[in-house]
Amino acid sequence: METIKKLGFDKPTEIQEQSIPYIMEGKDVIGESATGSGKTLAFGCGIVDKVFPKKGLQALILTPTRELAEQVKDSLKQLAKNKNLNIISIYGGVSIGNQIDMLPKSEVVIATPGRLLDHLQRKTINLSQVKLVVLDEADRMFDMGFIEDVEKIIRACPSKRQTLFFSATISPRIINLSRKYMVHPVKVFAKNMVDPTKLKQVYYQVLKNLKLSLLTHLLNNEKSGLVMVFCNTRINTDFVAKNLKANDIDAIPIHGGLSQNKRTYTMGLFNKEKVGVLVCTDVASRGLHVENVSHIYNYEIPKDPKDYVHRIGRTARAGHEGKVVNLLSDNDYGSFSNILSEYRMFKIERMKNIDFKRISPVKQGRERGRNERSSSNFSENRSRFGQKKRFSHKRR
Repeated sequence: METIKKLGFDKPTEIQEQSIPYIMEGKDVIGESATGSGKTLAFGCGIVDKVFPKKGLQALILTPTRELAEQVKDSLKQLAKNKNLNIISIYGGVSIGNQIDMLPKSEVVIATPGRLLDHLQRKTINLSQVKLVVLDEADRMFDMGFIEDVEKIIRACPSKRQTLFFSATISPRIINLSRKYMVHPVKVFAKNMVDPTKLKQVYYQVLKNLKLSLLTHLLNNEKSGLVMVFCNTRINTDFVAKNLKANDIDAIPIHGGLSQNKRTYTMGLFNKEKVGVLVCTDVASRGLHVENVSHIYNYEIPKDPKDYVHRIGRTARAGHEGKVVNLLSDNDYGSFSNILSEYRMFKIERMKNIDFKRISPVKQGRERGRNERSSSNFSENRSRFGQKKRFSHKRR
């Protein structure tokens, strides 16, 4: 806990307070915590305490995405800056040669499963001295189909080791995985994934062909810090970003279809506040730490309620207030209802219809630009949502 204070944090987060004592004792831990809960610092304290310079590769962290691997690396370097540890990240999409050169000198490696397995097959990585294995965003590993690779990697590590799993939810799949590879793990939970006192959630009902116009209007008229706009597909992410830029909004897209260099460059611009609006798929909502995000716009509602929680977890951090704006058209109501059923504590206020300028979308790929309707009464046929001013599901 003293390390946390030295880094400038007044007090540990819930997941840190619950997990760090067990981690420091050398116990296996399964931690349930959302994005932004401080789990990197939690397992990072154990790594800094147990890993020593010039003793070979001793700690291995597996992450589902390249962006998260980079971010974990940066966080651990800050945490270990007085210990002279060599900490590297390895992932696909970049030259493997440089990684091969760096691996023999490294004490801590953060990796995506595919590239690490590649190194194992090439015999360019030595896991014989690994004493701490961390699986970060474990649930996402399952969702992305990485779990077979993960199991091969864990089996290649020494059986005498400490193993830590961190996940947004402790699902039966994760419990089954823990039974294979952990010894009497301690389960810890961070209960409050979202602070309802700091986060305002609202929704607008809008015709699909007016969504872009409404989004542009809101971005131009709401005072905000950094903004993240979420879409469900790469095509729509590029489409929205292109049209926002065409309407003089400083926006940039990020999704899994971009090269690693482009994604790193994009996140650098956004983190440094050189662009104000990041249009993204869910690849950007898991694990990435971005300061000063005041608004989240869901241009499309995610199919999985857990992804909604991860999206909105990008704002209302460290005691700051945040706002989530959901834009609902015909194909969003089913997913939105699922979110409300899953998270009954959420209060999401319906906003009144507003007047806004209609814009003609710029054509892109299969998206066809067309003149949008001028009617602002875009919710008259949504009576099942229009009867209530606020969604508030209470347990009976």
